[in-house]
Amino acid sequence: MPLTDARPDALAKVYAKSLYQLADESGGQTAVEDTLGELEDILEIARSDPQFSEFLSSRVLKQKDRTKSLESIFAGKVSDLTLRFLMVLNEKHRLLHLIPIVEALDVMVQQKLGRVEVDLYTAQPIDSGEIASIKAQLNQALGKEAVLHPYTDPSMIGGVRLQIGDKLIDASLQTRLRKMRDQLADQGGSALRAAAERTFDDTPSNED
Repeated sequence: MPLTDARPDALAKVYAKSLYQLADESGGQTAVEDTLGELEDILEIARSDPQFSEFLSSRVLKQKDRTKSLESIFAGKVSDLTLRFLMVLNEKHRLLHLIPIVEALDVMVQQKLGRVEVDLYTAQPIDSGEIASIKAQLNQALGKEAVLHPYTDPSMIGGVRLQIGDKLIDASLQTRLRKMRDQLADQGGSALRAAAERTFDDTPSNED
């Protein structure tokens, strides 16, 4: 079973907040960013190595066996705080949700630094100049530094789609076409109703 790749939920935010506070208490913002960096490196390994991902998320592997393996793999290679956090997640059977937990921590770190994470989706890869232009517009609109993560979505016809936290801004061509189609459908229905009303209004009364 692969790691759960979902947006941060309430539980992920609780774990992320606890880790943030522990890291901040142990070494301030530097420790927080270092902890985030270590966890992101671990996720990068999991994404590129299916066996490692399975090791983290498997429900078949016994908890005590994974604990020993985690210590063997990471002791001396990551901070004690990061290793202890992985151990806690293992004990609580939450390692499967490592991705949304790390994403929630990342959001907290960026907010603390006055930044905002933005996922940018386009139909085709865009060059650095276009990314810089979109970033400048977002900086002005949000009043914060936008940290852009560009992705391509071949299912898109054109335009852009932005995911800012829980908010989705969809300016893709598909959305524009759908809105146009819906407008035409609504306007067509309204025109039909208006025509019907005029017809009834113009019908001679039988009372005369």
